[in-house]
Amino acid sequence: MIPPRPRVPVAEETAPDATGGRLATNVMRFARLLRRAGLPVGPAEVIAAQQALAAVDITSRTQMRTALRAVMIHRREHQDVFDQAFTLFWRDPNAGQHAAVMALFEGQKEKKPERAPPASRRVSEAMAAPRERKPRPEDEAPRVDTVMTVSERERLQTMDFEAMSAAEVGAAKEHIRRLRLPLDLRRTRRSRPDPAGPIVDLRATIRASLRRGGALLDIASRRKTTRPPPLVVLCDISGSMSRYAQILLHFLHAVTNDRDRVSVFLFGTRLTNITRQLRHRDPEVAFQMVAHIVPDWSGGTRIGEALAEFNRHWAKRVLAQGAVVLLITDGLDREGAKGLAENMDRLHRSCRRLIWLNPLLRWTGFEPKSQGIRAMLPHVDEFRPVHNLASLRELIESLSRPGPTRPAERERMAA
Repeated sequence: MIPPRPRVPVAEETAPDATGGRLATNVMRFARLLRRAGLPVGPAEVIAAQQALAAVDITSRTQMRTALRAVMIHRREHQDVFDQAFTLFWRDPNAGQHAAVMALFEGQKEKKPERAPPASRRVSEAMAAPRERKPRPEDEAPRVDTVMTVSERERLQTMDFEAMSAAEVGAAKEHIRRLRLPLDLRRTRRSRPDPAGPIVDLRATIRASLRRGGALLDIASRRKTTRPPPLVVLCDISGSMSRYAQILLHFLHAVTNDRDRVSVFLFGTRLTNITRQLRHRDPEVAFQMVAHIVPDWSGGTRIGEALAEFNRHWAKRVLAQGAVVLLITDGLDREGAKGLAENMDRLHRSCRRLIWLNPLLRWTGFEPKSQGIRAMLPHVDEFRPVHNLASLRELIESLSRPGPTRPAERERMAA
């Protein structure tokens, strides 16, 4: 007796291909679904997926998912979207029977309304069929909506990054790429020749007189040069901050390519310098390079250890000439407040301006209850939210204005 052939996960019904199976066609349809969900999947990934499935046992759902994820996903932040898409597309044939049995037990329980995660919403929108617009009759007079509604652009400005769909995230990234960061100019020790400058350049004056036989015909003058201060960004990429970090990386990429003396560090359980990778003009290539060198994306958070490593190895290199530091984190430290206050105090004294950007400030009733937040707050100059496009624009306006003067600076200026 011939044993029955094991059933494999199937996707939506399609016509058999030339070899009599639907696997190649379903892999292509699955790649299209991932592209509609916002993942960078191209023909190379489709070919690699075909080769990977030929090397594993496709009757095992775990091996099939692992093989496809290994060749079609190149960034850690795309894994949640891929898992949701795989679950919805490659359906289990026996899932309906199991769901019917579980419904008998779950039907008697009172269910609480839950909000679908962002990855699930993006995949659901990608799987939904596009709506067909009904053509408007030519003889019908156009209707003008005079209701006082908020435009789509204004709604996007105030929408939380975590609540955005795939299309809204793409539109937000386009807005972020066009943002410019004009930091306030600071006077340096260097000077440049300027005929109307307030500083007399005695050396240049004598040198010019020697060319004319010692005749003093003109007095050279100079002026102090001004330039934006260095910008240092420390961004948290832990699990609670991964959604915001994905979008803020586009802002950091635009800032890094727009000006010089910008240093960007990512930290979760360790500290990683990604300044060189963000210098690449193509954002997709830059983010792929970042994904290869960052091993702790969406993991835990050790803010105290990350700041200690930064103060020990990088502070003297990048915190010079009145640097401005942007600390992007929610303050939820895995190790509590161990060593956090000391390292925050050292970082605060090493820079001219320390701004803490926290997405938790989007809540009206936010209170600093955790140990990490209470340890960090006394050592920052500004505490600002960063959860939508409007908060980013307010941050740019704040950085463009002269920052608050610290007591030590006021005493030094008075002396």
